[in-house]
Amino acid sequence: MKILMLSDVYFPRINGVSTSIASFRDALERLGHSVTLICPDYPVGQLDEPNVLRVVSRGVANSPEDRMMHYRKVLALTPRLAAEDFDLVHIHTPFVAHYAGTALARRLGCPALATYHTLFEAYLPLYVRGIPSGWLRFIARRLSVRQCRRLAALVAPSHAMRETLEGYGVKTPMAVIPTGLALERFRHPAEEEDFRARYGLPENTRLLLFVGRLAFEKNIAFLIDLLPRILAEHPDTRLIITGEGPARAELARRARQIGMAYAVRFLGYLDRHGQLQAAYRAADLFVFASRTETQGLVVLEALALGTPVVSTAIMGTGDVLVDGEGCLIAEEDLDDFAAKVNRLLADEALRSELARRAVDYSGGWHEDTKGAELAALYAQLCAKQAPQPNAVEAMPNESAGAPPSTAPVAPLTSRVEG
Repeated sequence: MKILMLSDVYFPRINGVSTSIASFRDALERLGHSVTLICPDYPVGQLDEPNVLRVVSRGVANSPEDRMMHYRKVLALTPRLAAEDFDLVHIHTPFVAHYAGTALARRLGCPALATYHTLFEAYLPLYVRGIPSGWLRFIARRLSVRQCRRLAALVAPSHAMRETLEGYGVKTPMAVIPTGLALERFRHPAEEEDFRARYGLPENTRLLLFVGRLAFEKNIAFLIDLLPRILAEHPDTRLIITGEGPARAELARRARQIGMAYAVRFLGYLDRHGQLQAAYRAADLFVFASRTETQGLVVLEALALGTPVVSTAIMGTGDVLVDGEGCLIAEEDLDDFAAKVNRLLADEALRSELARRAVDYSGGWHEDTKGAELAALYAQLCAKQAPQPNAVEAMPNESAGAPPSTAPVAPLTSRVEG
């Protein structure tokens, strides 16, 4: 099959969406399929990759890491794309990529599906000020329902995400297909440095690791608030926070407020081809308490590298984590979470057993397995797809004419779950 993907975000912007796209592209191509990706250009840091079409983009207010593609520039690719004879369009973000992707699918006469990567109703109240949070959640839900109506199918990265969308009233057929991990490449990168030596951390220092975007919805402040309870029993413990994002300054301020600044190290983004793996391997424990993960890829990465995990199991992490299989599941309660961290720091035998089980458990999440599940969904969708009219879909309020049709394409008859 020939697949056209669209996303408003991709590397060098580091987040779960970029990682998921790269994982599925690699897996699908190993299965013999062809994948072309349309995504924004970035001022610095981007690489030239085959079958990646970078579109002229502009900055996004209050989010300097992000870019927004120009809608008309995407549609201007239609003649070039029409010559490629794509089988379907797979959309990964709900902004320009959604409207341009559905328009391209209609022009190219092929079905469109999307992955719902992000729980936007939980994000908007943290970033949009001056509007009651209840209204913002309502807007996010109604927009999701409206956009999903235009799709032949949806991919949810976890059962919790599927249940959330069904709770909104989304009727579009859904498949639960999590993102997998390139276990061999991730476990055995080309280069891996001595993490403790690089950052001047003594061998006897206990390291708690967080990996991810420093965003308010990640609940990283909760991990900082744990530290007094942990240092009371293990005073040589340090919390290592990797990544960047809008919450960094506030998190540093919180650490200072509770007298824990000396116990927190902010390292920024780490290269995924050695530095990140070294951080996971050096850590005694991986700690995570996000409330909004649609899957929790970093938790899976920690397990794959044999780093025991202490985490809540909310939303998507509930699909990934099984208590005892490399992890201890904690409540979002400072006493309970800290007790589990302290227990593992004090019990080397239990920590070693969880590390062994973590590696074994992660083997079921190989990206080739998940890529095959996605390819099966593609084949099912293409087999059921009715011919589409050759029409152009406009962005809301972009055209003075009638709004584009909201009739869904032919539905699937069954779901694929992973």
